[in-house]
Amino acid sequence: MNVRRSAAALAASAVLCAGAAPVALADTPPPAPSAPPVIPSGLFGKADPSYDGVWRQSLALLAQQTVGEKPAPQAVDWLTGQQCANGGFTSFRADAAKGCDATTMFDTNATAVAVQALKALGGKDAQVKKAADWLKSVQNEDGGWAYVPGSPSEGSSTSLVISALAVAGEKPAEVKSKAGKSAYDGLLAFQLGCSAEPAADRGAFGYQPADGKLPANADATAAAVLAGLGKGALVEPATTDTPTAALACPAGATDPAGAAQAAAAYLAEALKKDGHLTAVTPGADQPTPDTGNTADAVIALAAAGHRQAASGALEWLKNNSASWSNRNPAALATLVLTAHATGTDPKSFGGVDLVAALNATGPAPQQPDAEAQKVENKEDETTGSGGQNLWWIIGAGAAAGMGIGILLSGRRKKNEL
Repeated sequence: MNVRRSAAALAASAVLCAGAAPVALADTPPPAPSAPPVIPSGLFGKADPSYDGVWRQSLALLAQQTVGEKPAPQAVDWLTGQQCANGGFTSFRADAAKGCDATTMFDTNATAVAVQALKALGGKDAQVKKAADWLKSVQNEDGGWAYVPGSPSEGSSTSLVISALAVAGEKPAEVKSKAGKSAYDGLLAFQLGCSAEPAADRGAFGYQPADGKLPANADATAAAVLAGLGKGALVEPATTDTPTAALACPAGATDPAGAAQAAAAYLAEALKKDGHLTAVTPGADQPTPDTGNTADAVIALAAAGHRQAASGALEWLKNNSASWSNRNPAALATLVLTAHATGTDPKSFGGVDLVAALNATGPAPQQPDAEAQKVENKEDETTGSGGQNLWWIIGAGAAAGMGIGILLSGRRKKNEL
């Protein structure tokens, strides 16, 4: 998921630069470096939040809620305070008191993940509806979405928005553009299909066409699995598991669910080689492990009912994700969600307590009220299972006392004879 944010940041930069004319000022000194950003007290993480503030906050809150933690009020308030009046979110607003306007750089990815977090937190129906309505309002004519509204659609953002709409209670098949294209029309346009060449790409989804071709993209593919299944990042552990051998790219998989299974087959095959996904980073001669997309792939396979196919990558993450996730709230939250989807204990993930590590990057979650806990404990003593045990002991003691009394009474009577 962090890879998606990197792509989003590049997209934002490209859009901003596209509107800026080059200026030749040979004698003008370079601008002074900007001051480091002030990190709000309610925000998770200490890194510059300019491109991922809402993203990492949303994932952190979603992960905390998933494992039964009650997020700190200031953390929730920070997120809700980032929402613009029209329902959309930007990547980060340093001054949330300043209203959003025509110059605001809206972020469909941030909005989509905020929808999932707010829905999970509960009690935020108004904010969820406004955000979902905004997402629908910026749908492109082809049925898809871009990171920056008004830009060409791409596979990752389209998938992420569809997941958010599904979580919000919308029916993606009925969310249509002015041209009559549904959200799923927009999604399926990015699938390579089961007859694609090379064969290794069959079932995959792409990000955007390049030079007239649509290359397979692991990030877009993992996101498309969730979108096609109508699920978000929070995936409940499956009760059944399809054997790895049964995974295949089904011919003619043109419906969303079938396309999702085809995408899952692609991910399962891609994970077989090294036990993880790889990516070529700038300046590197060889592909390097792609930890973020590997975690996304595990979640996607679990959502599709293929935990066995993800088991090797899950073990690889347990042993190799520590440096990637160190003090990184978005990465830690993603691993918590990975653990949840696979039925793994997030407090013992490769020897790491992911929950404690995540909590340490932001406002501490709420602790149970001490007085309320005392009342609850007292009620348990008298009315709960503990109370039942107490009364059983009292009753048993009384019965035993009666037995001893009868025995002593009998002895006295015997002595009196």
